[in-house]
Amino acid sequence: MLSRTHRKYLQNVLIGAAAAVFLGARIVPGTDEAGPVTAAARAFVTGSVRADSSGSISATTRTTSRALVSQVHAAVAALASSVKPLSTPTALEAAFGSYFAYRAAHPDEVKKPYLYFVDYGLPSTTARGYLFDMRALKLIDGPFTVAHGRGSSTSQYGVPTHFSNVSGSEATSLGLYVAEGTYAFHGKSGGHPYSSIGLKLMGVSEGYNDNALARRVVAHGAPYVTPTKAGRSEGCPAMEQSRARVLLPKLANGGMVFLFAPDDSWLAADPWVVAGDV
Repeated sequence: MLSRTHRKYLQNVLIGAAAAVFLGARIVPGTDEAGPVTAAARAFVTGSVRADSSGSISATTRTTSRALVSQVHAAVAALASSVKPLSTPTALEAAFGSYFAYRAAHPDEVKKPYLYFVDYGLPSTTARGYLFDMRALKLIDGPFTVAHGRGSSTSQYGVPTHFSNVSGSEATSLGLYVAEGTYAFHGKSGGHPYSSIGLKLMGVSEGYNDNALARRVVAHGAPYVTPTKAGRSEGCPAMEQSRARVLLPKLANGGMVFLFAPDDSWLAADPWVVAGDV
């Protein structure tokens, strides 16, 4: 069995490898195919990595890892200046590490390069949502206001402190999601019905958001979200109506969503945060 030190080192190698393959796909011929580096990254995040009998890692792997891990860090550095403020400096590392790890393990599911990131460590009166192009490493939109679930905070505006995967909780669920299709969303705000575009979300952080589809937690536009503040939803990362019409179709059918908060217990156990921890 790998020691914790060896496993952590190998984790950094393989997640960095996945990122390098992803980021270099436009300049290295054949990187869309499953080569040995991509296969190794998939093996790690699915739990099938093994070291040799001495528990050692090859010198070639060690050398390669230095360059690959630096590319993961470079991806964070490329976008960090566009993301202000953050509730904690490691928020982007958690988001991007999770994204790269999941993409390495499930490349057929991540069909689009877009990532919708929300920092729920910030109050709902602070713009805390972003859309990134993870292929070009560019900011598409943000920051913009995003709602959290009414079950996540006791006051209408503020920082959410409770997160749940349980049906009926009306709370935000943290973690990584794969965006599915769009549909005609219908809701109520202040007792009045409204219509918007909705985006179905499949939660892939087991134990933390994998009930999202059953709970009908979706991304959608809402009139209670304005440029300066966001009211509370039933757990959905809702955004302004006009913004939803533009951004949600970009994410549909293969983009990803990452909902973050500086919650230590979740950060230590979410499978994709752990896999992508560089």
